[in-house]
Amino acid sequence: GTGILSSQPEENPHWWNANMVFIPYCSSDVWSGASSKSEKNEYAFMGALIIQEVIKELVGKGLSTAKVLLLAGSSAGGTGVLLNVDRVAEQLEEMGYQGIQVRGLADSGWFLDNKQYRRTDCVDTITCAPTEAIRRGIRYWNGIVPERCKLQFKEGEEWNCFFGYKIYPTLRCPVFVVQWLFDEAQLTVDNVHLTGQPVQEGQWLYIQNLGRELRNTLKDVTASFAPACLSHEIITRNHWTDIQVKGTSLPRALHCWDRSLHESNKNGKAPLKGCPIHLIDSCPWPHCNPSCPTIRDQFTGQEMNVIQFLMHMGFDVQKMAQQQGLEPSKLLGMLSSGN
Repeated sequence: GTGILSSQPEENPHWWNANMVFIPYCSSDVWSGASSKSEKNEYAFMGALIIQEVIKELVGKGLSTAKVLLLAGSSAGGTGVLLNVDRVAEQLEEMGYQGIQVRGLADSGWFLDNKQYRRTDCVDTITCAPTEAIRRGIRYWNGIVPERCKLQFKEGEEWNCFFGYKIYPTLRCPVFVVQWLFDEAQLTVDNVHLTGQPVQEGQWLYIQNLGRELRNTLKDVTASFAPACLSHEIITRNHWTDIQVKGTSLPRALHCWDRSLHESNKNGKAPLKGCPIHLIDSCPWPHCNPSCPTIRDQFTGQEMNVIQFLMHMGFDVQKMAQQQGLEPSKLLGMLSSGN
């Protein structure tokens, strides 16, 4: 594999020699389903049960002697980590393996149940508002959510537990959250489409506001990495070592997190100096971080630099420079260098 699944130290400096198991996403239920095929329902949705069975099987293949189990996932798999990490820990405890520390790494699965830019009728997964999609899905899949989260909400309101900022405070296991501030999947479900036409001012404001909202939901997340980029998924990409927030790469931040958990297990010490684990970009628009992955024009496939991208987005350099009290050339220089 690539990124965190790579066995090359250059590409995966911290976990290249770990035991890795990749579980393909075949259940389309955000890893939460527990509904078997029946006369009424021709599909089975068994994401939650698949994870349980895999854990059972791995115990006989060496997991029983592990010190740490890191449950990691991207997109639906990222949300799946939040929904399953405590259950996996409980399952191992019940099987008599209290010594295994279970942790989660959730990449691009921290969605917001925010108001869409343009409301559309819920006819498929793309047009459906995030809340409505989950509300319908959970009934269809017979979705399982963790007990501690479920107790926070009224009966029938379990859908809330699919949203990171609502489930995170109820989790017992440590979780590291990786989330682009301008996630493409979030923008898609919010009906913001960045293709072809320059972006209208309303959309541009909506996008900036999305970044602010997301940043807010992460402020109390102990371990997080949130670059101000327009993208989706990162941990299995081979460029995952290149992205930095405040001078720290994601593998480095994960290494710091790992160390901090070892240290706190030993003596409950304060966070390690010079080894940050709470990294959130503060600049306000997509790709204002110069280490963001390259953007391609969705029609031509051509690579765009930050300035070309912002122009394509309808960003008015003159007007913005005026508002900031800067010369346009100075603003362009700042944008290019990511200040």
